[in-house]
Amino acid sequence: MPKMKTDRGAAKRFKVTGSGKIVRRRAFRSHLLEKKSSRRKRRLGREAGISAPDVREVKRLLGI
Repeated sequence: MPKMKTDRGAAKRFKVTGSGKIVRRRAFRSHLLEKKSSRRKRRLGREAGISAPDVREVKRLLGI
């Protein structure tokens, strides 16, 4: 059976940390930033983990 190909869309959206966790970028940080508070924008800049039910599917898409 051939190797699984990595889903390129998922590869651009998720990153695997050194400890094996999967992180993602937060939504709502791309435009209309004037009305959002500095605190909110700063929080949105940080990476977030993915929810437990999604881990299995994301790992499959990344070929892990």
